[in-house]
Amino acid sequence: MSEERTRFYCRIATVPGLEPMPSVGNWILVNVDDPADLARKINRRTAPGTVSVPRQVKSAVRVPVRTPRENEMIFAILRDLMSMRRTKLRRIVG
Repeated sequence: MSEERTRFYCRIATVPGLEPMPSVGNWILVNVDDPADLARKINRRTAPGTVSVPRQVKSAVRVPVRTPRENEMIFAILRDLMSMRRTKLRRIVG
């Protein structure tokens, strides 16, 4: 794993609700509830196709590993979206 890929993987692992999985190449597979919805929301905030949903892996999105700056932008979006999901779930449950 490249240094940046390892750093980005570790950052993603800090977000509640995201579970990075062993991956190869310049992508990180992330286990998440409702991957299609998450991918759509990320792609609206970035370029279309930035994040994809692999057909071979249930409940996962493929997050690209890019430059540190681009990775931080994607990380911030992931963190914000997951925070909004937790807030919405709390309202429904509580």
